[in-house]
Amino acid sequence: MSEGELGQKWDRCLADSAVKLVAGLGIGVLLSAVVFKRRMWPVAFGSGMGLGMACANCQHDFRSPSLLHGHMVKEQ
Repeated sequence: MSEGELGQKWDRCLADSAVKLVAGLGIGVLLSAVVFKRRMWPVAFGSGMGLGMACANCQHDFRSPSLLHGHMVKEQ
């Protein structure tokens, strides 16, 4: 695996982790405020679920070196 390819995988991994963490945290805060009346365990559960899904996606991405991510090429 080349350095550029490894760098792209790390960038995708970190971006995916940030998105999933913020989404899980947001859902946890929403559930905590609306449904569970200010208990904090939905926040921890939501952010943990987000990080767990992000770690699983990163492991899959790093273990499959033959997976190519395509780009659209326009005709000139």
